Amino acid sequence: MAFLQLVRGLDSLKDQAKDAIWALSSCLCQQSARVKINGRTFNIVKVLGEGGFSFVYLAQDETSGRQFALKKIRCPTGSEGVKEAMREVEAYRRFKHPNIIRILDSAVVQDPEGEGQIVYLFLPLYKRGNVQDAINVNVVNGKHFSEKDMIRIFKGTCEAVRAMHDYHTTTGSQTQPQTTSSRMPAPSTSRDQHSNDHHSDEEEGEELLPHPEGDEDGGYSYGSSVNVPLMMKRRVDEGDEELSKIQHPENGNAQPGKSEHVPYAHRDIKPGNVMIADDGVTPILMDFGSTIKARIRIDTRSQALLQQDIAAEQSTMAYRAPELFDVKTGVTLNEKIDIWSLGCTLFAMAYSHSPFENTQTTEQGGSIAMAVLNAQYKHPSSAYSQGLKDLIDSMLRVNPKDRPDIHQVIQATDRVLQSLM
Repeated sequence: MAFLQLVRGLDSLKDQAKDAIWALSSCLCQQSARVKINGRTFNIVKVLGEGGFSFVYLAQDETSGRQFALKKIRCPTGSEGVKEAMREVEAYRRFKHPNIIRILDSAVVQDPEGEGQIVYLFLPLYKRGNVQDAINVNVVNGKHFSEKDMIRIFKGTCEAVRAMHDYHTTTGSQTQPQTTSSRMPAPSTSRDQHSNDHHSDEEEGEELLPHPEGDEDGGYSYGSSVNVPLMMKRRVDEGDEELSKIQHPENGNAQPGKSEHVPYAHRDIKPGNVMIADDGVTPILMDFGSTIKARIRIDTRSQALLQQDIAAEQSTMAYRAPELFDVKTGVTLNEKIDIWSLGCTLFAMAYSHSPFENTQTTEQGGSIAMAVLNAQYKHPSSAYSQGLKDLIDSMLRVNPKDRPDIHQVIQATDRVLQSLM
């Protein structure tokens, strides 16, 4: 497993170098890099973020002038990598909520260098950036969030998490998740028709870039039901079924047509994954690359080590729950993982850093993992209410059973907000 992580790390560094050189060369040449996807040309304005095998760019449609956040995921392993990327696409589609980012379009294309494939995800562009950006600005200016604004942003983030933790699906062969529309967009008759096709965010349905027929470059664009190429979709579905059997063996007894509670965990909640909408107050939860069904039974040591490795690769250390640092056998991991991360996120909004990124762990050689496992943190002196501090403390309990569920967190958040009115 360690060898696999090393190989992935080296591949990731290689891909990051390629993308960095591409972005740098475009700046030096005083012109934007261009990428053609689904018969449309996009100018790459700048890099917005990076991580693992992915880069996020500010992209502008050359024809319409519309701007997007374009996430580029390299899949050097071919179909297996594409399958993992498609899980993220499905996760974006699965949860319909005002505080969860919408996917506008996606495409799978052959890597022009011939090394695997690339998955592109078109996402809305939020010009205000994310909560971490706001925290950084506060640090530079010597300011802090007002408690009321902070609690409102936090509550909206919790509403998004509740949509994931409370997710229900209907069992049976011809079923759709309850929160997902099954309405398909009408097929396009002309590419030119869509190059200037603007959909208002307030209109019913999603703002899409629909080219469901694919294009001459081998790309595929997925509409509201993600029209995945058949063989790829079969592999994704089979993978989900196998994962479901492992995580939810009781599903084999489910009756068709019955509503079933299938909670999902985000597993990487942090300030950098909460965008701020253009109204300046609405939080938007994003980056679902680590999202999986929340409840995973751990019966063997190999299963435990696998979950540790997955968490190390996909979940940010300073916001990672203690049960993911040292996974025990005979337990079931669950959605309380996200509750811990929410506690860390609220702490960071209040004090500009994670509770476990302190002087001891960042400057004196201390271990973040040990600090997390022992819940070693302190509230800096501040003007924030005791109710806020108690809310943070309630989420940062080492034992998941001692943490509140998302409904209780929202109720406690409402009480803090009401005390500030």
